[in-house]
Amino acid sequence: MREIDLNCDVGEGFGADAEILEHVTSANVACGFHAGGPASMHATVTLAAARGVAVGVHPGLADPDGFGRRAARPTPEETYEIVVYQIGALGAFAAAAGIQLQHVKPHGALYNLAATDVRIAAAIARAVRDVDRRLVLFGLAGSRLIEAGVAEGLRTASEVFADRAYRPDGTLVPRDEPGALVTDPQEVVLRALRMAREGRVTAVNATALPVRADTICVHGDTPGAARLARALHDALIAEGLTLRAVGRNR
Repeated sequence: MREIDLNCDVGEGFGADAEILEHVTSANVACGFHAGGPASMHATVTLAAARGVAVGVHPGLADPDGFGRRAARPTPEETYEIVVYQIGALGAFAAAAGIQLQHVKPHGALYNLAATDVRIAAAIARAVRDVDRRLVLFGLAGSRLIEAGVAEGLRTASEVFADRAYRPDGTLVPRDEPGALVTDPQEVVLRALRMAREGRVTAVNATALPVRADTICVHGDTPGAARLARALHDALIAEGLTLRAVGRNR
């Protein structure tokens, strides 16, 4: 039976985490750089652990005013350091809760940089390897980050987005461009089902892009994120898929 992971970015201050965590299998927890802080990390890890949701690190750039989504160009060394730092911070809260971290998924501008920039992707993969090579590295399907993770001997998870528009080259349409977000819940569900079932997504030029879908993202800051998480959960189950966190799919 086909298995797939459903992940969500949480601990970012949008108030729906408890409900969202009822429907997803992996939680990407903000670590204080783009959002969150010690109190939210503690609370979110506790919520996820109580629900059996796999906990992962969601490292971002130090850009709370821009929510980590503003264009920036950190050096590879800076990238390595901020990722190591954020893994360590969330790892301490995971240890306090009696659980192990499962994965690492960069956030926002850092994620998009790692999709195309070989040096940034390599720095992230090295950081994960050096802290704990058992962690699964999440990255955009077909991206440089996935390639870097494989090169470092890490387990990787190719991520797809049902609520984001794709360019013909497989990258995401930037959020500041028209049509970047897919807001119709029914369309979001249909896109997710197609990616999970057929391994394809329709790009903005109407071409069908092949994608590997190991994990599907629900953005925690999307209006109605909890309802969307539930709709995706129910639709994937109805399609005959088994929902399981990638880090536990062995």
